[in-house]
Amino acid sequence: MLGIDPGSRVTGFGVIDVHGREHHYVASGCIKTPTGASLSERIAVIVRHIDEIIRHYQPHQAAIEQVFVNVNPAATLMLGQARGAAIAALVMHDLPVFEYTALQVKQAVVG
Repeated sequence: MLGIDPGSRVTGFGVIDVHGREHHYVASGCIKTPTGASLSERIAVIVRHIDEIIRHYQPHQAAIEQVFVNVNPAATLMLGQARGAAIAALVMHDLPVFEYTALQVKQAVVG
Protein backbone atom coordinates (compact mmCIF):
# COMPACT_ATOMS: atom_id res chain seq x y z
CA MET A 1 0.00 0.00 0.00
CA LEU A 2 1.19 3.50 -0.87
CA GLY A 3 0.18 6.40 1.38
CA ILE A 4 0.44 10.01 0.22
CA ASP A 5 0.45 13.21 2.32
CA PRO A 6 0.12 15.85 -0.40
CA GLY A 7 1.72 19.27 -0.36
CA SER A 8 2.73 21.79 -3.00
CA ARG A 9 6.21 22.20 -1.54
CA VAL A 10 6.69 18.80 0.13
CA THR A 11 4.66 15.67 -0.56
CA GLY A 12 5.25 12.82 1.84
CA PHE A 13 4.87 9.15 1.00
CA GLY A 14 5.06 5.82 2.74
CA VAL A 15 4.92 2.26 1.49
CA ILE A 16 3.89 -0.72 3.61
CA ASP A 17 3.25 -4.39 2.96
CA VAL A 18 0.03 -5.73 4.47
CA HIS A 19 -0.33 -9.44 5.17
CA GLY A 20 -3.57 -10.12 7.03
CA ARG A 21 -3.32 -8.07 10.22
CA GLU A 22 0.42 -7.57 9.94
CA HIS A 23 1.91 -4.39 8.52
CA HIS A 24 5.54 -4.17 7.47
CA TYR A 25 7.42 -0.96 6.72
CA VAL A 26 8.91 -0.86 3.21
CA ALA A 27 9.91 2.74 2.50
CA SER A 28 9.06 6.39 3.10
CA GLY A 29 10.28 9.76 2.00
CA CYS A 30 9.50 13.22 0.70
CA ILE A 31 9.06 14.65 -2.75
CA LYS A 32 10.43 18.19 -2.55
CA THR A 33 9.57 20.66 -5.27
CA PRO A 34 12.09 23.36 -6.26
CA THR A 35 11.90 26.64 -4.37
CA GLY A 36 10.54 29.36 -6.61
CA ALA A 37 9.13 26.89 -9.13
CA SER A 38 5.81 27.67 -10.77
CA LEU A 39 2.75 25.64 -9.85
CA SER A 40 2.92 23.71 -13.14
CA GLU A 41 6.59 22.84 -12.50
CA ARG A 42 5.72 21.65 -8.97
CA ILE A 43 2.87 19.50 -10.26
CA ALA A 44 5.21 17.96 -12.85
CA VAL A 45 7.71 17.05 -10.10
CA ILE A 46 4.98 15.49 -7.94
CA VAL A 47 3.52 13.44 -10.79
CA ARG A 48 6.92 12.29 -12.05
CA HIS A 49 8.11 11.18 -8.60
CA ILE A 50 4.88 9.39 -7.68
CA ASP A 51 5.10 7.59 -11.02
CA GLU A 52 8.65 6.48 -10.13
CA ILE A 53 7.56 5.32 -6.67
CA ILE A 54 4.70 3.29 -8.12
CA ARG A 55 6.94 1.69 -10.75
CA HIS A 56 9.55 0.79 -8.15
CA TYR A 57 7.35 -0.50 -5.28
CA GLN A 58 4.33 -1.69 -7.31
CA PRO A 59 1.63 -1.07 -4.68
CA HIS A 60 -1.84 -2.57 -5.16
CA GLN A 61 -3.73 0.35 -3.66
CA ALA A 62 -3.19 3.88 -2.39
CA ALA A 63 -4.40 6.15 0.38
CA ILE A 64 -4.27 9.93 0.31
CA GLU A 65 -5.01 12.57 2.91
CA GLN A 66 -8.07 14.72 2.30
CA VAL A 67 -7.62 18.47 2.07
CA PHE A 68 -8.51 20.47 5.14
CA VAL A 69 -9.77 24.04 4.87
CA ASN A 70 -6.94 26.36 5.77
CA VAL A 71 -7.13 29.97 7.01
CA ASN A 72 -5.41 31.03 3.79
CA PRO A 73 -7.62 30.24 0.77
CA ALA A 74 -4.70 30.48 -1.69
CA ALA A 75 -2.71 27.90 0.31
CA THR A 76 -5.74 25.60 0.44
CA LEU A 77 -6.16 25.89 -3.32
CA MET A 78 -2.47 25.07 -3.96
CA LEU A 79 -2.74 22.07 -1.61
CA GLY A 80 -5.82 20.90 -3.51
CA GLN A 81 -3.97 21.18 -6.80
CA ALA A 82 -1.01 19.17 -5.45
CA ARG A 83 -3.46 16.57 -4.15
CA GLY A 84 -5.15 16.41 -7.56
CA ALA A 85 -1.77 15.87 -9.21
CA ALA A 86 -1.02 13.01 -6.81
CA ILE A 87 -4.43 11.41 -7.42
CA ALA A 88 -3.93 11.71 -11.19
CA ALA A 89 -0.57 9.93 -10.91
CA LEU A 90 -2.17 7.15 -8.86
CA VAL A 91 -5.14 6.57 -11.15
CA MET A 92 -2.89 6.57 -14.23
CA HIS A 93 -1.60 3.27 -12.81
CA ASP A 94 -5.16 2.01 -12.17
CA LEU A 95 -4.62 2.01 -8.41
CA PRO A 96 -7.71 2.12 -6.20
CA VAL A 97 -7.45 5.34 -4.16
CA PHE A 98 -8.89 5.66 -0.65
CA GLU A 99 -9.21 9.07 1.02
CA TYR A 100 -8.81 9.76 4.75
CA THR A 101 -8.79 12.83 6.96
CA ALA A 102 -5.67 13.65 8.96
CA LEU A 103 -7.58 12.73 12.14
CA GLN A 104 -8.53 9.31 10.74
CA VAL A 105 -4.89 8.60 9.88
CA LYS A 106 -3.67 9.65 13.35
CA GLN A 107 -6.33 7.57 15.10
CA ALA A 108 -5.51 4.50 13.01
CA VAL A 109 -1.77 4.82 13.71
CA VAL A 110 -1.86 5.85 17.36
CA GLY A 111 -5.19 4.40 18.47
